[in-house]
Amino acid sequence: MTRQQLFENITKKESFLCIGLDTDIQKIPEHLLTEKDPIFEFNKQIIDATHKYAVAYKPNTAFYEAQGAKGWESLQKTLEYIPKDIFTIADAKRADIGNTSAMYARAFFENMNFDSVTVAPYMGSDSVKPFLGFDNKWVIILAATSNPGGSDFQHLTVDGDKFYEKVIKTSQEWGSEDSIMYVVGATRPEALKEIRKIIPNHFLLIPGVGAQGGDLKTVCENGLNKECGLLINSSRGIIYADGGQHFAKEAVREAEKIQAEMAKILKGL
Repeated sequence: MTRQQLFENITKKESFLCIGLDTDIQKIPEHLLTEKDPIFEFNKQIIDATHKYAVAYKPNTAFYEAQGAKGWESLQKTLEYIPKDIFTIADAKRADIGNTSAMYARAFFENMNFDSVTVAPYMGSDSVKPFLGFDNKWVIILAATSNPGGSDFQHLTVDGDKFYEKVIKTSQEWGSEDSIMYVVGATRPEALKEIRKIIPNHFLLIPGVGAQGGDLKTVCENGLNKECGLLINSSRGIIYADGGQHFAKEAVREAEKIQAEMAKILKGL
């Protein structure tokens, strides 16, 4: 998916909502466990209920890998079920030496046909560049993450910059704003404000709104650009809004609520 296609979908839906499909077999409603593929059935009903309000879906691959070969099958079926005009993110956090990264890239872009994949930049340019060799595919680089342990390294000072700032300043030279996005946690609004000074035009994937305590309004005040430039992810707050028979109805209620707030924000751009 191109940058223009993504922006057009944000404009059309008046939404920049990304829904995380972090589907845990131990958390989905019990009545689905009798299905042949409970994980896919859960995802299918979530997608059916929320696709009008979402511009992206982000399956975290760990929840599928934990189920072995059957989990990978559930993931592929989920990916194929997502409407083609919706941006797809493989939240896999991959990266390794160059030839290994090339195999990861082929797995997610050629074999599975995701639009994007999250990548850890710690090993440097040769671990990230193999992901950038695919037309209309995106690399989403971890920058300032929302988890408490993110401060252990990301906020250290390196040559006068925070480490996450150094990562962004260096990595933006590896590709362009049409192929690279960055992960910035919603619980780091002070980092988001500084990051926008470094990369005013790149898209940012923002986890941490909802269950992790991030605030949508604060994120937008610090992170919006003229093309929106944000994908706000909510996972547990939407997909686990209800743990019983009405999980899909409650998911759409939560998605609609967030989208309505986003529509107001977009009108102010």
